[in-house]
Amino acid sequence: MEYRDDVKAVVLAAGVGSRLDPLTSQIPKPLVPIANIPVMEHLIRLLARHNIRDVHANLHYMPEKITKYFGNGSDWDVDLNFMHEVRLSGDAGGVRALKQYLKDSTFVVLMGDLLTDADLTKIVAEHKAKGALASIALKQVPKEELNRFGVVVTNDEGYITGFQEKPQADEALSDKISTGIYVFEPEIFNYMPEQGELGFGRQVFPKLIELGLPLLGIEIDDYWSDVGTIQQYREANFDAVKGLMKIDCAGNRSVLHQNGVVTFAEGVVIDPGCSIKGSVVLGRNSRIGHGTIISGHVVIGENCVIEPGAFIKDSVIWANNHIQSGANLENSVICSDSVCDPITKPVNVSRTAELAAQAA
Repeated sequence: MEYRDDVKAVVLAAGVGSRLDPLTSQIPKPLVPIANIPVMEHLIRLLARHNIRDVHANLHYMPEKITKYFGNGSDWDVDLNFMHEVRLSGDAGGVRALKQYLKDSTFVVLMGDLLTDADLTKIVAEHKAKGALASIALKQVPKEELNRFGVVVTNDEGYITGFQEKPQADEALSDKISTGIYVFEPEIFNYMPEQGELGFGRQVFPKLIELGLPLLGIEIDDYWSDVGTIQQYREANFDAVKGLMKIDCAGNRSVLHQNGVVTFAEGVVIDPGCSIKGSVVLGRNSRIGHGTIISGHVVIGENCVIEPGAFIKDSVIWANNHIQSGANLENSVICSDSVCDPITKPVNVSRTAELAAQAA
């Protein structure tokens, strides 16, 4: 494998994921699946595609589940090192804790709750060409969405001159937001205090601007999504099902099925008497029964049983679920190891914790 030795990477994976509750009551946020693949695995695969294989990650919430899943990273052709933060110290604090591994190389930082197919090779190349100390990948968003994000202001040369935190559309000085994709030179540690909680947005970046140091904004037009809330999580899954991003789905074959497109892994059984209208991703060994209706955008995890006569629309169903005959799932996210019957009929993700408890 090719190995880029001039760039390392950090995945910030220590967040508790409270905005994704109840999904994160079972698993840590980095393992929440997008198209049946954990969001952090999508990031690891992205780094590997760009030959960035020296990867570090900070952990805090349910760290043993993350380390068990990824091991040393060899399954993805990366060298993965974990650092357990007993006490959270901010996003920049998490990077600071990894200083000993990063002090001699350019490094990329990825927030652990983002989904993207960004061209990291291009981003790093522009960072180096401009001689920046730090760079932030920026994304243009519609003005009506700016109040959800931190807005970034740049000058004519592309260098960042200021930030706005979730401004209203008529107050925004820019339509570009931070994507949570950063590139740093190791000298960045000279501008980080050695102790205390430390944030990039609150402290490090404003300090660079104050000192007149080169903080570059690099605009990207690749797919990008923050999967920090349940609504964003659902939308990211649907974007993956629709093929709006260049990422992998947990399936190795796609076929037309009636009025839909099905991407499926090994061992899947689809009864010819079911109806599929839309785009569907099926995990391995899942079974779809006779008379089942699946429409819209749907992700079904591995080892799921969908009994005859179930109805599923615009939903994400995790692994090892049993959807009984007559069950009606619409706009739902169902956590692993649940049983859905015709009586419960969950219509939104607020029911996932209850369903999981019933199945326990």
